[in-house]
Amino acid sequence: MLKSKTFMKKTRSGGVLKIVREHYLRDDIGCGSPICLHCPPPEPDRTVLQPQPPLQSRLLPGSHYLLPDTNVLLHQIDILEDPLIQNVIILQTVLQEVRNRSGPVYKRIKDVVNNPDKHFYTFTNEHHRDTYIEQEQGEGANDRNDRAIRTAAKWYNEHLKQSGETQQICILLITNDRRNKEKAVEEGIIAYTCEEYIKSLDANPELVDRLACVSDEANDIESGRVIFPDHVALSKLQQGIKSGIYLQGTYRASRDNYLEATVWVHGDGADNKEILIQGLRNLNRAVHEDIVAVELLPKEKWVAPSSVVLQDEAENEEDIEKEEEKEKMLKTTVIKSMSKPSGRVIGIIKRNWRPYCGMLSKSLIKEARKHLFTPADRSIPRIRIETRQADALEGQRIIVAVDGWPKNSRYPNGHFVRNLGTAGDKETETEVLLLEHDVPHQPFSQAVLSFLPQMPWRIKDEDMKHRIDLRHLCVCSVDPPGCTDIDDALHCRDMENGNLEVGVHIADVSHFIRPGNALDEESANRGTTVYLCDRRIDMVPDLLSSNLCSLRSNVERLAFSCIWEINHNAEIINTTFTKSVINSKASLTYAEAQMRIDSASMNDDITLSLRGLNKLAKILKKRRIDNGALTLSSPEVRFHIDSETHDPIDLQTKELKETNSMVEEFMLLANISVAQKIYDEFSEFALLRKHPAPPPANYDILVKAASSKNLEIKTDSAKALADSLDQADHPSFPYLNTLLRILATRCMMQAVYFCSGMDTDFHHYGLASPIYTHFTSPIRRYADVIVHRLLAAAIGADCTYPDLTDKHKLADICKNLNFRHKMAQYAQRSSVAFHTQLFFKNKGLVDEEGYILFVRKNAIVVLIPKFGLEGTVFFEEKDKRKAKILYNDEIPTITVEGTTFYMFDKVKVRITLDASNIQHQKIRMGLVEPEIPGISLPKVPPQKCANGEPQIKKSKHEP
Repeated sequence: MLKSKTFMKKTRSGGVLKIVREHYLRDDIGCGSPICLHCPPPEPDRTVLQPQPPLQSRLLPGSHYLLPDTNVLLHQIDILEDPLIQNVIILQTVLQEVRNRSGPVYKRIKDVVNNPDKHFYTFTNEHHRDTYIEQEQGEGANDRNDRAIRTAAKWYNEHLKQSGETQQICILLITNDRRNKEKAVEEGIIAYTCEEYIKSLDANPELVDRLACVSDEANDIESGRVIFPDHVALSKLQQGIKSGIYLQGTYRASRDNYLEATVWVHGDGADNKEILIQGLRNLNRAVHEDIVAVELLPKEKWVAPSSVVLQDEAENEEDIEKEEEKEKMLKTTVIKSMSKPSGRVIGIIKRNWRPYCGMLSKSLIKEARKHLFTPADRSIPRIRIETRQADALEGQRIIVAVDGWPKNSRYPNGHFVRNLGTAGDKETETEVLLLEHDVPHQPFSQAVLSFLPQMPWRIKDEDMKHRIDLRHLCVCSVDPPGCTDIDDALHCRDMENGNLEVGVHIADVSHFIRPGNALDEESANRGTTVYLCDRRIDMVPDLLSSNLCSLRSNVERLAFSCIWEINHNAEIINTTFTKSVINSKASLTYAEAQMRIDSASMNDDITLSLRGLNKLAKILKKRRIDNGALTLSSPEVRFHIDSETHDPIDLQTKELKETNSMVEEFMLLANISVAQKIYDEFSEFALLRKHPAPPPANYDILVKAASSKNLEIKTDSAKALADSLDQADHPSFPYLNTLLRILATRCMMQAVYFCSGMDTDFHHYGLASPIYTHFTSPIRRYADVIVHRLLAAAIGADCTYPDLTDKHKLADICKNLNFRHKMAQYAQRSSVAFHTQLFFKNKGLVDEEGYILFVRKNAIVVLIPKFGLEGTVFFEEKDKRKAKILYNDEIPTITVEGTTFYMFDKVKVRITLDASNIQHQKIRMGLVEPEIPGISLPKVPPQKCANGEPQIKKSKHEP
C-alpha cells in the first residue's frame, strides 16, 4: 500500500520548497512475540520477545510486555538498561523522536535493543498498515506521535488476543505524560507511569533508586525558599544572543573554588573570549560543560579571579548563610588592572550532563532516604539523591545521574545508577577513571567481532591486487619492551647507484576495517588506544591489534609502505607509496637495537640496516632542529609491576636511547611525506594535524624563570625559542636545561586534527613543518586509518566513498578524535597518579631532592626527577602562628620567614600519601631543606638494622 507524505521546507534563500515523499505501508511486519500465530517468524539474528515474560507486577494478574513512550526512554534510560527490565516493545515513532532529541540516549537504547538477553523488540509501526496514522488538521506533531503510540498499544493488545493462548499477555503502556495516560485509559489501554510500575515490582525494591526525578517541582525542598533566579526562556535567550544582549558560551566550573567559574564565549567575533562568574546566584545552576547564556555585568561590578581555594563541604544542604560568608571572602578589594569581564548565567541553552562517579555522603539524620552524593570530579556540584541502600553504599564508588535542578534547591536532584565497587580497590578505581574520562572500554560487541576475518587467516591471491611483494627485504621493528601492537617496521639498504633505499612499513589496518561497518564505527568512536599503567584499552579487537595487523617477526603481514631513495646527506631523491606484503626479520626493543648498533662484533644485515638508519636519522634531526623544530621535555615514568599482586614495586623515569630518536625521525618523515601527498590529491578532504603557535603571553612564566637564572629566552619564533633553549646552559647546574624544556612544554598549545577544506593554517609549530598528518600508527589511532584510505585512493590502490570526500563529515570525525585524544591523555595521567599513590602507600616517610617548577602565592610546585613526580608544598600556619610570606609575581619568588625561593631552586621534600579523604587521596609534600624554623619538617634518620647497617627494603622477589 502506498501513501504520500507532503511537507514544506524553507530554503537558504528564503523560499519555500514543497517536498512529496512516498510512504509504503505493509502487512507483513511481525509483532515479535513467539506466541503469535499470524505474524511471519522473525529473522534468525533478530531479538524477539519471550513467550512467558518472567517479571511480575502487582498491577497486573498475568504476564505483560512493556511499551514505553518517548519521554520514558529519554528520562528513564537507566531503568530500561537494568537487567531485570526485559520484554519491551520499542516503537519506530518513539525511536525516531529519541534520535532527534538525544544522540547519547539513542545510542544507549540501540545497545539495549542489540542485547539478546534483554528481549527488546523494535516494531516499525510507521510502516504497518494497521498502526500507521496520518496527522490530523490542527494536530501538533507531539499529539500525533502520542496518538500513534496509543494506536500501536491498542493494536498489540487486540493482535495478541488472537494468539489462541489460554494465558493472555497484556500490553502495558508506560507514560509519564498525564494527558496521554488519561486518553489511553479512556481508550481501554492499560497505562501507568514509570514510577507506579517500578514500585509495583515488589520482588525488586532496589529498582526504585534508579528512577529519575522527572518533575523538579515535585522534588523541591520543603523550605520553599528561592535560592536562584529564574532561567530566561530559550526563545528569549536566542533573541538576546542574536541582538548581542546576551553571550553564548561553554560553562567551565573551577575545580578549586566551587563559587567560581568561567564561560568561554563561542564565535570568532566575540569581544570577550572569557567571562568570569562568581557567586552562587550568578552561577545559577549551571553545571560544568553546559552551554549557557550570560549577561555581562557593568564594568564597575567586574571582579578578579579569586586565589582562595574553596571546597563545598557543608553538612547541611539548606544552610545558605555559610555560602554568603564564603562569597564575602571572594569580594576582596579588586585591583582594576586584575579585574576581568564578569557576568551572570541567565539561562541554559543545552545541558551536557553525564553519569557521574563518586561517593555517597550519608545523611546524619537516622533512617533518612535523601542523601548527598559527592562526585569524584571537583568541578561538578554535589547531587541530592533518594536511596534506601545508604548503609550498603557507604564507602562504595557509585554512579549517579542528574535529573534536574529546581530554583529553590541548593543542589541538583539525581538518582542512583549503579555500584562500581569498594573505594580504593584497584579495579574499581580504574573503572572510575575510565568512566570519568569517557573512555569506551566495554568488550567489543558480537556485531563488531562479526567483521573480523575468519581464522586461520592467510594472504590470498586477491589480497595481492595493487600490492607489491617485499617479503625478501631485511625489515625489522623497534619498539618498547613488551609491545604487542607493532604498527611500524623499517629497512635500509644500498642501491646500485650509490644512494640508499629506506622504507617505513606500516600495518595495513584499513585492509581489515572497511568503511561503514560495525567494526569501523566502533573504531571511529573509540578514536584511540588508551595506555594505562597496567593495561591497554584497544581501539580495535585483539585479533587485529596483537596479531593480524601487528608486524611481528617471521610472519607475513600486509603493510602500507613509504619508500624513499635517499642520498648519504639524507636528501630525498624520490618517494614511492605502495601497499605491500612484508616479513619482518626481527622484533627488537630500543635497547636491543642500540646494542646491535654499538656492537663492533655484529655485522649482519639487520645490524647494518639499523646503522644506516641511525646515521641518516642524526642528519635528519639536525636539519629539523636547524629549521626551528623544538626539542621539548616531559618527565615520563615507568612502573615496575609485581607479577603476583599487580601493584607497583618500583617507579623510575623512562630512559631514552638513540634508537628512540632514530625511529621517531623516520616516522616524522613518513607523516610529512604522506601529508603532502594526500593534500596534493585531495586539497579539500585531507585529514591533517596542526600545532598552533602559542600566544606570546603563554611564554611569560618561561621568560621570567630563565631571567631569574640570568638567562635569556627569545620567543619571537619557534627557531628563536629552540636556539635560546640550546644556549641556556649553566655549567654548575646541568639539569637546568631540562627544567626549561619541561616549562616550555607547558607553554605549548594542544596539537589538533583538522580537515584541510575547513582551515587555512596548516603549520605545525613544534615540528617547524608546513604540513603534517598521522600515518604511522593505524592500530592505535583512527586518524591514521582515514589517512591510509586517502593515500590508498590517491595511488589507485582503493576507491573513495562518500563520507571520505565530505569535508563536514571529516570535520566531525576530527572533532571526536581531538576529544578522545585529550581524554586518553587525562586518563593516562590519572592512572599514573593512582599508581604513584599505590607506590607510596606503604613507603612510610620518603625524603627526596627536587626542583621548584612553579612559585605560587602560598606554595611551591616541586618536581622530583627520580620519580618524574610533581607535588605542591604549601606554606601553612604552624602552631597557630601565621607564616610571614612575601610573594613577588614579577621575578617570580616567594619569601617565607626570610628565606627566598626562586623557580628551579633545589629543595629537599618529604613525600607522603594523604589518605584522609578516601575519594581524593593525594601525594603530599612537605619542605625538609632548606631548614626554616617552624616551617620545615624535621629530618628523619635512616632506619638501621641490628648490625647497624642502613635498612634497605627489598622486593618480595629479591633473595
